[in-house]
Order: sequence, then structure tokens, then C-alpha cells
Amino acid sequence: MVKLYAISIFFKATAEAKVLKSHYDLQSFSFFQRGSVQEFIQFASKTITERTSPCTRQSVKQDVYMCHVYVRSDNLAAVLIADHEYPGRVAHTLLTKIMDDFSAKVSSDQWANGTEQSINFTQLPAYLAKYQDPREADPLTKMQNDLDETKIILRNTIEQVLIRGEKLDDLVSQSEELSAQSKAFYKTAKKTNSCCNFS
Repeated sequence: MVKLYAISIFFKATAEAKVLKSHYDLQSFSFFQRGSVQEFIQFASKTITERTSPCTRQSVKQDVYMCHVYVRSDNLAAVLIADHEYPGRVAHTLLTKIMDDFSAKVSSDQWANGTEQSINFTQLPAYLAKYQDPREADPLTKMQNDLDETKIILRNTIEQVLIRGEKLDDLVSQSEELSAQSKAFYKTAKKTNSCCNFS
């Protein structure tokens, strides 16, 4: 079944990516898993954005997820987390549309210091709901000129995005953004090869 789980918009500073807006559809997970799943999606989205160069698109395959990312030359970035069945070209076209709308509504002088609370951009829930069905994005696929000029890099695991010598287990254990409960959930999910495994 085709499924979109999350859309996030980041500003990628020199050393770190900062989330400006995000929205999630985690109804397919049990109530008790949603908090941990959301934390891992945030963590993976931020990590992939930080490891993606400006003017680059990537699609990172990780178990049952595809993490699609696009970092523009102005360091505005967007990440879409979907299942494997969601078409990559549609995902990247949607990322382009979302960032174009975001940059038209939120001036670039707000990006570096903005937070999810201070940025006024309320369209992500509508995008996530409307484009659950990729056929809704058919009119968007006419915006191909930008995509056709940009190579989309496909990665098989998040490990391939990390800098040489980095390990996802180490990043998770050192992360101050993940709660102890989410770290324990990550370890359990890794051992049982659960649906939420990002390693």
C-alpha cells in the first residue's frame, strides 16, 4: 500500500540542519509506538539532510522506508518519508513544490533563526493528506525540468549517507535529541527487525 509518513522542511546551516516545519501521518503505527517512530523519523531526516550537499537530491532506502531529500542551493531542504511503493519521481517533484510554496510564503531572512513555532506555514498537513495517492500529483509531474537536470542519488541504507567511520548506533547513543525510551525502542527494533528499524 502506498503511504506517506512525514514531510519536513529544514534550513541547512554549515554544520547542522534545523527543522523549520514538519508534519506526520503515523496512524498506521500503534498509539504507543508513535512517539518513538516520530523521534526516529526526525532524527533520520535531520541526519540525511546534514549529509546531503546543496543542489543535490537523494533517495535513501531503509528497510520498509524510502527517505527522499532535496537540498537547494539556498540551503533550504525538504525530506519526505514514504514506503517503497511511492514513486520516487513524484516524491521529488512534490518536494520541489513544497519548497517553492514555502519560500514564497516565508522570507529567507526567517530561515536561519526560525523555529517550528515561529514559522507560519500551515500547508504541510494538506500536502501529506492530498498526496497520499501519487496520482493526485500527476499535474505536478509536469514540473519535470528541474528534476531532469538534477541527478537523484539512490542509497540502499542510511549508513551509506554517513561520513566514513560514523556508525548509526553511535549517533543514536550520542544523540541528545532522542529520549532514553526512543533509544531503547531503537535497540529493540534493531534486534527484532521491526517496522521502525532505521539501522
